[in-house]
Amino acid sequence: MENNEEFEQTIQTFSDGIKEIARQTRKLIYKVLPEVVEVVWIRQKNTGFGTGPKKKTEHFCWVMPATNHVNLGFNYGAELPDPKNLLEGTGKLFRHYKVKSVKELSNPDLIKLLKYSTTYRVPPIN
Repeated sequence: MENNEEFEQTIQTFSDGIKEIARQTRKLIYKVLPEVVEVVWIRQKNTGFGTGPKKKTEHFCWVMPATNHVNLGFNYGAELPDPKNLLEGTGKLFRHYKVKSVKELSNPDLIKLLKYSTTYRVPPIN
């Protein structure tokens, strides 16, 4: 996993704590799927991750910082197995998890959700 200058631009206006949570969330995604394709939208302060660059058909999650947490969003979160009810949201498909500390990223249930999302309704990496 390389440092991504565009990703750094999306988090630059946030506190040091939120920046670190965002960096560690990104690191976890790369740990789960080292070949992940990362697409950064600087103006939206959002970064998508997928098996390819196409947002609607190949992305499985996204990272978006907020003032007091970092959203780890799941494109098909409403359909993912979530027995611990970690995910929030009311959309047809999208759900998110509010990461409020780096420690939360070691939650085995969150890691399971993330691993599952890399293969759910997205094509395999070429």
